[in-house]
Amino acid sequence: MKNSMIIVGGGIGGLAAALACGLVGARAHVLERAANFSEVGAGIQLSPNVTRTLHAWGLAEELKGIGFAPRKLEAKDAQTGLVIGSLPLGQRSQEIYGAPYFTVHRADLHRLLLQKIKRSGLADLSLHCQVDEVIELDPMQVSVLQLATGVREVFETDAMVGADGLWSATRQMVVPSTPPRVTGLLAYRALVPMQSIPEKLRFKDVNVWLGPRLHAVLYPVQGGDFLNMVIVVQGPLPSAMEEWDHAANKQDLEAAMGPAHPHLKELIGAAPAWRLWPLCDRAPMQGPHEMAKGRIALLGDAAHPMRPFLAQGAGMAIEDAAELAKSWSRKDMSVADRWNAYAHARWARNAQVQQRSIRNGQIFHLTGPMRWGRNWAMKLFGETLMDSPWLYAGP
Repeated sequence: MKNSMIIVGGGIGGLAAALACGLVGARAHVLERAANFSEVGAGIQLSPNVTRTLHAWGLAEELKGIGFAPRKLEAKDAQTGLVIGSLPLGQRSQEIYGAPYFTVHRADLHRLLLQKIKRSGLADLSLHCQVDEVIELDPMQVSVLQLATGVREVFETDAMVGADGLWSATRQMVVPSTPPRVTGLLAYRALVPMQSIPEKLRFKDVNVWLGPRLHAVLYPVQGGDFLNMVIVVQGPLPSAMEEWDHAANKQDLEAAMGPAHPHLKELIGAAPAWRLWPLCDRAPMQGPHEMAKGRIALLGDAAHPMRPFLAQGAGMAIEDAAELAKSWSRKDMSVADRWNAYAHARWARNAQVQQRSIRNGQIFHLTGPMRWGRNWAMKLFGETLMDSPWLYAGP
């Protein structure tokens, strides 16, 4: 099909790419390996660089309906409870960066993108299938295996996008295949009904608790009805690393946390169940060759998985999708040149965010914020985690 592309992966990044490229006239076909389109896991912080992009795709009202607008971001020492720093969000985000700051559950954002695509008819969607072979002719021939039946189907397409996540199979077609880097960090996740939390501990902010080998991020989602909690600690890795969603228990989490303020312990105790996510990443990108080769481009975690200490993993995938569509619209260029332009436009920013995410984790997670004294910790926190005009303003 003329002006078509195959997008491998139907997560947030893949659906964002399908929507963005569909809006500029591409005909995308999203191939998802799972038997249904769904998302699990933690909440997502959507800073203004991300919400501005979603607004441009016509999703402002829908996003407002699923998003929670926190008043501020506040950081505390995990052991003493002392406030390290505070950053106003809310109206300040709109005034300075021209877009809101929202917290959402990732399943809600995924559903929003999926419904937009289905209503608009901008892309085709196929489930329970995987790419079996790619032959780079003109047009490309992509052999797709239907996992339920074992039937193979060959699609002809102009281009391909790998949005298949951390353990991407598409990546090996662009750069030499190497496994992701194991960080030794574990993220425990829970979603707690706000009504089950003691009233004195309910809040309308993003709360970050920082301590030696402990990094906890808590914020409301789903209209403030639920509290999303992500607690990053060090601990033994699960055996099946490629399965990112594992069952977990509170006792293991409490043992890994060490000493913690009673309020943080009480919040953790309110969670009815915990899931475990082993954190992996890759070294910061070294050049555009890591994002595109010929008529195959990579997007999101397939290209640049990052640690969660800047809350920009989903944000960079959405930025990638916007740039992918911008490059695709350049009809005066070949597909390979369009993808090359996309890679040149995105790699350095993604590398910078990867590097800052690593740095934040090393500063706050490994040693704790109070090692240097409260005043120095406040200065460092403001420089690294909270107020980042270079980030929020977008590329």
